[in-house]
Amino acid sequence: MKGLYYKADGDKADVKFLLQDTNVPINIGNHQVKVQVKSCALSPVDFELFEDLKLEREHIAVGREITGVVLQVGPRVTFFHPDDEVVGILPLDAEQSGLCSVVLIDEFNLVPKPEKVSWLEAAAVIKDGLRAYTALHTLARMASGQTLLVLDGASPFGVLAIQLANYYGVKVLATAHSPEDQKFLEELRSAAVARNVEETLLARVIRVWDTKDDLVEACLEETGGLGVDIVIDSGVRLFDEEPEPQRYKPHKHDLLTLLSVGGHWVTTEQHLQLDPPDSHILFLKAASVSFLNDEVWTASRAKLGRYLRIF
Repeated sequence: MKGLYYKADGDKADVKFLLQDTNVPINIGNHQVKVQVKSCALSPVDFELFEDLKLEREHIAVGREITGVVLQVGPRVTFFHPDDEVVGILPLDAEQSGLCSVVLIDEFNLVPKPEKVSWLEAAAVIKDGLRAYTALHTLARMASGQTLLVLDGASPFGVLAIQLANYYGVKVLATAHSPEDQKFLEELRSAAVARNVEETLLARVIRVWDTKDDLVEACLEETGGLGVDIVIDSGVRLFDEEPEPQRYKPHKHDLLTLLSVGGHWVTTEQHLQLDPPDSHILFLKAASVSFLNDEVWTASRAKLGRYLRIF
């Protein structure tokens, strides 16, 4: 069978993917499960993370979010049995690609697939669902009645964060990076109204692509000048002069300004730089900054129980 792999040649600008023949090991480990893959999602590969964790090798497996049917279990597996329908994420150091027809995976990286969720839907949402739950519950300590700002709300991660926050009674604001994104988010609002949802899915869509909409002013207007309780970004501008792809990302000073007293800023910007004046603003507001890295759950066995609970 064939699997999809990224060929590491040191040049990140020239990304090369290839289909490579691979075989499933004959011997199954004590806690391993052999799964026939029904669906696999392709999420972006974080090459820098592989370097930081010293996981670099010639071929890196691509496609980690899988759904499938259990074919065989190891002698000490207690959670699953043959013919069970499962969903899970292959670990970062997995040697097999999720696009293989059959994979071996540790039982602690799987959970039962809900019966009413399709193979495709389960594979598509498991990764971003994990990120959204980690950001809102684990890092931001989300609570009913709070106000949340989701930057780039039309992204897969943004859509799941919006829905999860709305489910728990949080008022949600979201930014749109283009007229197409705005239309998509407005359609989400309309769909919620059509289903007679009591709370509006989105309180406001902020058009950052339109110079007439100011992010800070819009957030303060929606909160009566108090600021938002939680901010989840999709990257930020660290400097005034940034490349063209960064133009719709907010400046870090904007996010510090619109953050409420006691607020939480959850950032995906791994190179975030906070100067002393920035830290002073956070101190005055008793606010906090957390870094969102959902891969951290598999870095420590001590977090395994919570990881499976989120799954």
